Amino acid sequence: MIFPPLREELRGIEPYGAPQLDVPVQLNVNENPYPPSSACAADIAAAAGRAAAGLNRYPDREFVALREGLAGYLGKDAGREIAPAQVWAANGSNEVMLHLLQAFGGPGRTAVSFAPTYSMYPEYARDTHTAWLTGRREEDFGLDLDHAFELIARERPSVVILPSPNNPTGTALPTEAIVVIAEALGDEGLLIVDEAYAEFRRSGTPSALELLPSHRNLVVTRTMSKAFAAAGVRLGYLAADPAICDALRVVRLPYHLSAVTQAVALTALAHADELLANVDRLRDERDDLVAWLRGAGFAVADSDANFVLFGTFVDRHAIWQGLLDRGVLIRETGPDGWLRVSVGTPEEMAAFRQALTDVTASVPHEKGQR
Repeated sequence: MIFPPLREELRGIEPYGAPQLDVPVQLNVNENPYPPSSACAADIAAAAGRAAAGLNRYPDREFVALREGLAGYLGKDAGREIAPAQVWAANGSNEVMLHLLQAFGGPGRTAVSFAPTYSMYPEYARDTHTAWLTGRREEDFGLDLDHAFELIARERPSVVILPSPNNPTGTALPTEAIVVIAEALGDEGLLIVDEAYAEFRRSGTPSALELLPSHRNLVVTRTMSKAFAAAGVRLGYLAADPAICDALRVVRLPYHLSAVTQAVALTALAHADELLANVDRLRDERDDLVAWLRGAGFAVADSDANFVLFGTFVDRHAIWQGLLDRGVLIRETGPDGWLRVSVGTPEEMAAFRQALTDVTASVPHEKGQR
């Protein structure tokens, strides 16, 4: 017997996680580079302090005030009222997804997505004993609707996960794609549209929130980690039919959101205008980066997120290492030959452009427009 007595399918698997390295320019995990202001940080600290005075008691298990705050925020993006009963939250959108797979996946059920996409999705499936199946995307990383429809009709999955914008490509979904897949699933399955990066989408790109009233099998997930500059808070949330939220109560752990988390997240929502003020700056920086990369002859995926996928490279690891040697950390992820860079401050992006120029002058690579 091998010790410890780990589940056989988990043996030899490396835990998920991007490299955590102390370098001057960190552009690998899609964080918002602008921290909260001192006034916002002081309000957050005060809220945490008030929560600390009652830490001998369990937190509000239903996080009513937080759901009300999140519903108000989402309603502005949806263009219509979102009821608190339609909102669920957990420790990051990772736990939100895990709750969804625990409730609607499981043995004998299948979850589907379309590659390339977020590498944690199959891990949620694995951890809930849900069969995992990936379809393909188009050459430009858009969704092949005919292929998606055929795959769903054949496999009848219980869950389909579609990020919009997609990670790692930055590709957003058109409304038509969401409608087609939601209708193809019907009441037999859930369509989860992961909008972790939705606040960064380009003008005119719709949110799936707008479709909630007409598709009761639609779930839209969000996070405070990116646009809200609150990666350290660990607060993810979703909007869906109230019956779906009720089902998630069955699988959640008791008191899964601490009193401190609830207090801090509520305070961040109160500062939403300030925290989101840098989103426009990051959009502009992203678009400038896309233009620069294409001008330099690289292939670049259209992005509605706060990151850019670019390539192509004969040896992408050599490029990644060369950038790291120059103090710039990006992410070696996505299809073979591609790399992903988060959008940072103007100073960070200038350092990235200079480092990439220096590295590619000495490391073999291919170039091609996309």
